[in-house]
Amino acid sequence: MATDLTLRPFFWRATNLFPEKEVVSRTHQGQTRYTYGEFGERVRRLASALEALGVESGDRVGTLGWNHHRHFEAYYAAPLMGAQLHTVNLLLHDDHVEHIVTDAADDVLLVDPDAVDTVERLWDAFDSVEAVVVMGDEDAVPDSDSDSDADLPIYGYESLLDDHDPVDSWPGVDEDAPAGMCYTSGTTGKPKGVEYTQKMIYSHAMMAATPAAQNVDEDDVVMPVVPMFHVNAWEFPYTVTLAGAKPVFPGPSPDSEDLVRLIEEEGVTLTAGVPTVWIDLLDYLDEHGGDLSSLERIIVGGSAAPRQVMRRFEDEYGVKMEHAWGMTETMSIGSMSRPKSTMDLDGDGESYEVRSKQGLLSPGLEMKVVDDDGEEVPWDGESFGELYVRGPTVVDEYFERPEANETDFEDDEGGRWLKTGDVVTVDENGYIEIVDRAKDVIKSGGEWISSIELENELMGHEDVVEAAVVSVSHERWQERPLACVVRKEGTDVDAEDLREFLADDYPKWWLPDNVLFIEEVPKTATGKFDKKQLREDIEDPDLPYTPGE
Repeated sequence: MATDLTLRPFFWRATNLFPEKEVVSRTHQGQTRYTYGEFGERVRRLASALEALGVESGDRVGTLGWNHHRHFEAYYAAPLMGAQLHTVNLLLHDDHVEHIVTDAADDVLLVDPDAVDTVERLWDAFDSVEAVVVMGDEDAVPDSDSDSDADLPIYGYESLLDDHDPVDSWPGVDEDAPAGMCYTSGTTGKPKGVEYTQKMIYSHAMMAATPAAQNVDEDDVVMPVVPMFHVNAWEFPYTVTLAGAKPVFPGPSPDSEDLVRLIEEEGVTLTAGVPTVWIDLLDYLDEHGGDLSSLERIIVGGSAAPRQVMRRFEDEYGVKMEHAWGMTETMSIGSMSRPKSTMDLDGDGESYEVRSKQGLLSPGLEMKVVDDDGEEVPWDGESFGELYVRGPTVVDEYFERPEANETDFEDDEGGRWLKTGDVVTVDENGYIEIVDRAKDVIKSGGEWISSIELENELMGHEDVVEAAVVSVSHERWQERPLACVVRKEGTDVDAEDLREFLADDYPKWWLPDNVLFIEEVPKTATGKFDKKQLREDIEDPDLPYTPGE
């Protein structure tokens, strides 16, 4: 049947086949639970309210919100009515929020109460925005602490839903119509817009839900800790509905105590987020304890989880950590790492060796690895190159950025490739291992040193909480590694101790010439190590080693 691939069947399946299934949400004021049946009616009411605010097919609905049920409702209401959902990171600096909202020309903004001040400060720059809706528990719009004189056309979310009847039906929407939009992190310049069509979201959700990727089932209880403003929350808002699974949204700025409580009370089986979340969770469990008996898996992405953290979760709590890789340009999940059934692994060591990699490419994608000369490198687990990918869930251009479209994509006789910027090796079994970002790899005396590999090894030291490795210039070798380390409280590990620790597994020329002890590694708004900021912070450090020693 010639049916367009859209989000409508996902919504239909959850609300018609699993109307009794719970949706749980932690909000600013407390905790909410309702059923998929009630979710369906609220989504239809939201669509009606957006129509009343002037949203039409093709318009953009921007959101600045945390992981909660109202944001979840927007994930469906906007695309199902033919509009485009544009998630904006509410933790960004004002200049990035201004750039993203104005570049996308959002028509309506749905914002959490703690983002109202941001919108007021930037209101004069938001020429395209016609209305602001506050996604709060109270009908009244909260008072703002801003000194701005902006007169916002502002509405309360719950009041709007109460004032509008549910839409009777959804319009026919073309599968090639834009349905979603995210912006890249902007670590090397202004964030770039990435648009997703209905067909792309449908295809990626189907891909991500398979056993080869997230492996979401109907009896799962899924808690996405990865923010809903970050690459569709790794597709979980869509994979949970198509599977009929129970979602648990952890709400605004959840800390380790919030996460442990939700796991215990709701019986969470699957969760996902960046490594720093799970490192902090282990620290909380060490001090306060907690029951993780329901939890089966943690999907981790953004950067690799230290092997010691993986071992602790499995040995002490029976929880498996699974590495994933993806980008904004690939709609998040692009690979997952689990050992193949045909592998004859020699004990835990080899299992962790495999599972620590970024894994096998997701079904539907193709890849190649290309060196500096444009030649493909062999899959031998040693040869380095940049990862190129293509497939139906990979964008083929950025939103109104022709200069980036020239440099970040490449065409050949088989079609168009995305040049990911990730430097990788691929082993003989096809497992991807990210060595570095192209901008972060250290080239010393013509040889490559992986900053990521050194970071992961350093974070395996019992006295190290965080470690980031960056390059510093060197008169003879051009670049050398500098390790920036956060000690565990109450310990006194020094630079020589860490160099000796690394020397057990790495050649002398890989060892950081210098170790700088810092209070915290700066992080991006999505929890990744912010090496751009780190480099700015350490321009002239007082280092315990002389470069080149």
